[in-house]
Amino acid sequence: MTAPERPGDGSSPEEAATVQPDRAQDQQGDVAKAAAEPLSADAAGPDMEQHAPDGHVAPVSTPAAPAAPPAPGHGRHEAAPPAPPSAWQTLGRALRPRLTISQLVAALLCGLLGFALAVQLTADERSSLAGLRQNELVRILDEVTRRGEDLEQQAQTLRGQLAELRSSTDDRAAAVEVALERAEVQGILSGRLPAEGPGIIVRIDEGDTVLPATTMLSVLQELRNAGAEVIELNGVRIVASSAFTDTPQGLVLDGTLLTSPYVWNVIGSADTLTPALEIPGGAMASVRNAGGRGTVTADGEVRIDAVREPPAQRFATPVTPPS
Repeated sequence: MTAPERPGDGSSPEEAATVQPDRAQDQQGDVAKAAAEPLSADAAGPDMEQHAPDGHVAPVSTPAAPAAPPAPGHGRHEAAPPAPPSAWQTLGRALRPRLTISQLVAALLCGLLGFALAVQLTADERSSLAGLRQNELVRILDEVTRRGEDLEQQAQTLRGQLAELRSSTDDRAAAVEVALERAEVQGILSGRLPAEGPGIIVRIDEGDTVLPATTMLSVLQELRNAGAEVIELNGVRIVASSAFTDTPQGLVLDGTLLTSPYVWNVIGSADTLTPALEIPGGAMASVRNAGGRGTVTADGEVRIDAVREPPAQRFATPVTPPS
C-alpha cells in the first residue's frame, strides 16, 4: 500500500486537488474492506495501523485478555462449600408428600366418581325388580312360594323329630325310674336290701318242750298271708326259699340254729297282722298248744338290717320282654 501524499510536498495545487478525491475514495474502500474483514486480536500486532475515515492512520487497539479467576482458598472471608446431603436426607425429601393443586383436583374427582358409582349401584338394585316383565315377576314369586313351602315342611319334620326325641327321653326316664323302683322292691323281697317301716314285733318263748318246726312254719305262713313284706327271725332274714328244720340241737332256719326266745320283726300293716295271728285256731293258738307263750306288739318303726345274698341261678335265665 502506497502512503498518501500530503499537500506541500512539492506537488502543484491542481494535482493535489485532482489526487485528493481519488485518495478519499481509496480510503473509503479500504475502510469498508477492513470493516468487512476484521482482524483478530491475536493476528493483529501492536504496531498494526488502520486508516481512519479522515485520512489519518490510527493504531488498532488490542482487546485486553480476561482476568484469571482467583485461586481457591486465598479469599480472606471466603465461605466453605456446603456438605453434600446424606442418602437418608435424599430419601426423606423424595418420600415427603407434596400436595399440589393437580393432586387435590385428582383426589376430588376420584371421590366424586366413587360416590357416583355407589349411587348408581344402589339405584340399580332398587330398580332391578321394577325393570322385570310380568311373567318374570310371577316366576320369582312362584319360586319364593315353593321355597317357603319346602322350608315349612322341613320345619314340621324337625318338630316331629324333636317331639319323638322328647317322648323317647321321657319314656326312657320313666322306664329307668320304674326299673329303679322294681329293683328296690325286688331287693327288699329277695333280702338283698335292708328295710324299715311300720309293723309288729312278735315274741315267742318256749315252755318245757322245744317248739317244733311246724309251729314256726305256721306262724310264718300266717304272717305272709296277712301281707307281711319283710320278716326277720332272731337276726336271720326270711326269704322265699327259707325253711325250718328240726335237729337234735334244736330248731334250724336256713342253716342257723335258733334258740328261745324267738323274736319276729315284721314290716306290714299292724292292723292286719295282729288279728291274723290272734284268730281262734290260728298261729298263736298252735304256739300255746305246744307249750309256748307268745305276745304281739305293734310298732310304728320297725328296722330290719339283716340281708341275704341270693344264690346264683343254675338253670333259670331272664327272658327279654317283647317290644
